[in-house]
Amino acid sequence: MVSKHSLTVVPGESVKLTIFGATGRIGLELVQQSLARGHEVTAVVRDPAPLAAQSGQLEVIVANPLDSAAIVPAIKDRDVVLSALGPRPGGPSTICSQAATAICEAMHETGVRRLLVVSASGPYVDSGDDPLTRYVVKPILRRALREGFADLKTAEQVVRRSGLDWTIMRPSRLTDKPATGRVRRSLDRNLSLGMFTSRADVAAEMMRAMGDPTTSGHTVAIANYRD
Repeated sequence: MVSKHSLTVVPGESVKLTIFGATGRIGLELVQQSLARGHEVTAVVRDPAPLAAQSGQLEVIVANPLDSAAIVPAIKDRDVVLSALGPRPGGPSTICSQAATAICEAMHETGVRRLLVVSASGPYVDSGDDPLTRYVVKPILRRALREGFADLKTAEQVVRRSGLDWTIMRPSRLTDKPATGRVRRSLDRNLSLGMFTSRADVAAEMMRAMGDPTTSGHTVAIANYRD
């Protein structure tokens, strides 16, 4: 199991997970990979239909992820909370920050400590970025995805200030390619030439990081190796 204090994951033992955004493309990967590892999964969704074909120790709870009171039952007595919620075209531009606030409030209410959320590397420029990314790619992205990036940055601020044992995953541009298992990672710093990350690898990295105490209180930049 996972200790809410030591963050220790014992290999081969089942962990109780709550997954938000479980019907999105990263969320579905999280559900499938968690079930394949024998974990007990609680998926919080608005529409349960995309999970109908899943099998294993899966509980589906229909709830509004922006309502902290509504999601308390989905978090109570779990070991780890994973959020794969992200901004959607045409959707509310504050969904990530609102959900982060609700999830953190519910976690404090229930005493659950370990939280991992998906963000993105796009909104941030630091010394890890190569010149092409820093001066060409990211300025274009920040203009095109201004509202979504602002929401992600606010959500990160909420998580950082929560006092929980948090890890923020920052993948590069997402793809739907299969998991490669070939992932570069960096704590609190972007990756040079980290152009693409498959959603399947993002989920696998979250599985790896959730029991790794060295990632607690840090951002983790991830990207696939270039072939």
